[in-house]
Amino acid sequence: MKLLLVEDEAALRTTLVPALAQNGYVVEVAINFAQAYEKIKLYRYDCVLVDLTLPDGDGLDLVRSLKADGSPAGVLIFTARDTLEDRITGLDLGADDYLVKPFHLSELNARVRAIIRRRQFQGQHHIAFRDLLVWPEQNEVLVHGEALTLTRKEYDLLLYLLANPGRVLTKEAIAEHLCGDQVDAADSFDFIYTHLKNLRKKLQEHGAENYIRTLYGVGYKLNLE
Repeated sequence: MKLLLVEDEAALRTTLVPALAQNGYVVEVAINFAQAYEKIKLYRYDCVLVDLTLPDGDGLDLVRSLKADGSPAGVLIFTARDTLEDRITGLDLGADDYLVKPFHLSELNARVRAIIRRRQFQGQHHIAFRDLLVWPEQNEVLVHGEALTLTRKEYDLLLYLLANPGRVLTKEAIAEHLCGDQVDAADSFDFIYTHLKNLRKKLQEHGAENYIRTLYGVGYKLNLE
């Protein structure tokens, strides 16, 4: 899962980025409104964490832009602005949640998990797909009830496919999801093929069907049938 953290306070970023990364998220950072606006226009995110008070703009305008573009990203506003008017405005604009500073990291992580669960998995704590059962909050994958051991990238790739069943995902989209904006420096997307090959092999070794379809020259798709 890929997050965008929009926060201008360096000390808070230093705390939040590793705390979120420790929970398995790929975390990109924008330190002002201009950077955040550019990123939401260029990249897709599972959740955008927005501070409202930015040195060069209002975070509420970022929420407006995300909603105007029809972005599927969840939105968590976290801010020191705790007036009722700001809360109502943020939620009416389409934000999924509103968290007032200061807050506990455990609460932030719980709210991010809840947003992603509602947005991508219909609020369920587990994902059932054919012979797979996945518990995202425990990073646990079962095939026919037997635990499957995956690398971090293989697991993230599987979750991305499960969040988009039947949809064609390009190599570029998969690479961006797994690596964030660091993928811009990649010479090729060959590592995607390696992760997919290993994921398929592990699934089939545990008795799963081969339901990850390759569309040559286009991308990959998780077959629904």
